[in-house]
Amino acid sequence: MKTFIKSAVLATCLAVVLIITTGATQNSSKGESAGQAPEIGMDALSALQECFTTVAENTVNGVVSVKSYAAPRQSYGYGNGGYGDFFSDPFFEYFFGNPGGRRHQPRAQSAEPEERQIGLGSGVIISSDGYIVTNNHVIADADRLEVTLNDNRNFPAKVIGADASTDLALIKIEASGLHLIPMGDSDNLRVGEWVLAVGNPFGFTSTVTQGIVSAKARNISSMTQSAPTGNIESYIQTDAAVNRGNSGGALVNLKGELVGINAAIYSQTGTYAGCSFAIPTSIVNKVIKDLKEYGAVQRAMLGIRFSELTPELIKKEGIEGVNAGIYVGNIEDNSAASESDLKIGDVIIALNSASTTNTAQLQEAIAQYRPGDRVVITYVRDGKRYTTMVTLRNVKGNTSVTRQESFDDLGCSFSTPSDDTLKKIGVKAGVQVTDIREGGKMKRAGVKNGFVITDINNVIIRNAKEVEKLYKSIVSNDEYDHVMFVTGIYPSSMKKTYYAIDLAD
Repeated sequence: MKTFIKSAVLATCLAVVLIITTGATQNSSKGESAGQAPEIGMDALSALQECFTTVAENTVNGVVSVKSYAAPRQSYGYGNGGYGDFFSDPFFEYFFGNPGGRRHQPRAQSAEPEERQIGLGSGVIISSDGYIVTNNHVIADADRLEVTLNDNRNFPAKVIGADASTDLALIKIEASGLHLIPMGDSDNLRVGEWVLAVGNPFGFTSTVTQGIVSAKARNISSMTQSAPTGNIESYIQTDAAVNRGNSGGALVNLKGELVGINAAIYSQTGTYAGCSFAIPTSIVNKVIKDLKEYGAVQRAMLGIRFSELTPELIKKEGIEGVNAGIYVGNIEDNSAASESDLKIGDVIIALNSASTTNTAQLQEAIAQYRPGDRVVITYVRDGKRYTTMVTLRNVKGNTSVTRQESFDDLGCSFSTPSDDTLKKIGVKAGVQVTDIREGGKMKRAGVKNGFVITDINNVIIRNAKEVEKLYKSIVSNDEYDHVMFVTGIYPSSMKKTYYAIDLAD
């Protein structure tokens, strides 16, 4: 069935090209002057319309609504997976709908906080047995996820894995025979090509908008002179209208193939203003495969500190033979680059066959590989072009597989403190550490049984589930120190105590 639909869509679109081409030839034979735009007949317009409607009708059933729910909790800048907003620039927004109208608004504590809906996003079905790709920021703060299909069926969803650096997440529902969107190749997208965006803006389900590819390999931070986020930014920019609630939705080409996951907009008002950004499938494919297989992304590192080549840098360093590329400012010890022929001052212009003339292109190219993969780096030195073979490594400087750490690695259990205990130490909520085990991270940090945890990394803790959520959020992000700063009280001594638990240990 999938092959038939894809073939039908492609055949319809090819028919448009044939009709337009035939019309142009006929008009030319009638004596149209060179350079004059040919008239497009009604047959061509009807075929073009059919092309768009066929793609839209087949895509909406592969896009779902993702609702997130959580108990109110007080937080100090640790939204979106524990590390604040992806963009610090106030003009950039996720398409993540918030029914309450406020984002991460602190609420008063209560003994039994009631669950509430904290957001509404979108997701794309990528397998008939229920795997769905969405944005990390759609699911990051949720205690519970609910997925609604286009036919109004509802399913609870579980998180298979998430990656804050690429803002992608893989979730799953227990269902079969689902309509999926075939995966396309974003590398083949061309600027000016028509695309459709499908999602749930403002809760309006199955909304389809149309635009063109405005640019590729767009790095938002560098374009707006924002502080570097440490995230991987290599977006497809389009002018397809999208708004809050479109987060995690589909960007498809006129073959009906998925070419991107909608993720952000540029706006001075918080609503669509002409620029929208999608994560390309060149990145999506690799990240989702890693999350499905390992529970964590196998992130490859080249091990350099760099900057984009500019006219000022070219003049300052006396660079010859190249006008655009990645200038190697430093090479880290025990890295892939340190074992290669690269030197400080070289200008990298390609990785394998992919051009790397800017930061976004370099990030996108490397994001498609795993530690241990060998790639060819093309670079310019003293005006001459060279190549070198590099074996990429992970953040620890080796090629071993990174797996999602188990919550059990903390080496303890958690229980709910009694009301008397909470009253005695003067807090309203917390979790009590029990069953400290040898070899666990808690034991190595010096934590003892009976310790009541009140907050971790400035986030108030009410139950063991919140501890687990913060733990997974911290260990999944390679751009921050993997440390839990734990605050609590020992009821026996009434002494407030602090621990720094090294999760990378």
